[in-house]
Amino acid sequence: MSFVIWPGAAISFLGLCGIIWCIVQAMKARKSGLDDEAMRKRLQTIVTVNLSALALSGIGLMMVVVGVILS
Repeated sequence: MSFVIWPGAAISFLGLCGIIWCIVQAMKARKSGLDDEAMRKRLQTIVTVNLSALALSGIGLMMVVVGVILS
């Protein structure tokens, strides 16, 4: 079942990259000194991407686990 493990690992890696991107963007937003409304708008976008990346990473991890169990 290695045909499930490696794509799952790649999907998990993409999710991890998305989470790191969110951390970097949140740090930039914090240092930019925006007013409340602009900061809220930017953080809403970052949170949306963060949750999507977390879901993607979880799906990839599930694929890896299923591949390992079925091997």
